[in-house]
Amino acid sequence: MKKIYKTATDALDGVLEDGMTIAAGGFGLCGIPELLIQAIHDNGAKDLTFASNNAGVDGFGLGILLESRQVKKMISSYVGENAEFMRQYLSGELELEFAPQGTLAERMRSAGCGIPGFYTKTGVGTVIADGKEHKEFNGETYILEEGIFADLSIVKAWKADETGNLVFRKTARNFNPPAAMCGKVCIAEVEEIVPTGSLDPDTIHLPGIYVHRLIQGEHEKRIEQRTVSAA
Repeated sequence: MKKIYKTATDALDGVLEDGMTIAAGGFGLCGIPELLIQAIHDNGAKDLTFASNNAGVDGFGLGILLESRQVKKMISSYVGENAEFMRQYLSGELELEFAPQGTLAERMRSAGCGIPGFYTKTGVGTVIADGKEHKEFNGETYILEEGIFADLSIVKAWKADETGNLVFRKTARNFNPPAAMCGKVCIAEVEEIVPTGSLDPDTIHLPGIYVHRLIQGEHEKRIEQRTVSAA
């Protein structure tokens, strides 16, 4: 199977549609699939639902899709860095489904393993539990959370081989692997594509069976919040 495409636009061709649910990797601005996000913006696809830990920042990451009104709903854990997100949510223009961070990661991972739901104690007694099934195990109350089965996954990795085996670096490994797993189609953008067989099998974080399309590109790697010491 041919997995390597020249550009993000090429990789999205025939895959991206209006109304899709898209799982996006990244933690803050670390490890976000910025090239694919820009290509989605340029495509103009609308009414999209994004499952992502963050909603980007104003003018970068998923923030550019919020500004262009291409996002209908966010399934997220932390959205505090985006003023446009806040404005749209408070005005009723944007749907929001909050998920605790670990729950969100597990909802992606479990879907990637074919598990439609699981029980967790996280969120019991809070608004997170509203409308969800409650069940007791060993005298403790748990709530049922459903897996996120996305139409498309977009992720960012450090290296890939030609078969799609992926290696992530540090914080970028947080949400990218589970996000990659839960999509019917997964597109990965990477900094380097190396020949098949050149990656040590023990260093591979996500097997290529989950990855359908690959692109290589240059990335901005913007710093989300810069903190410096006083002079």
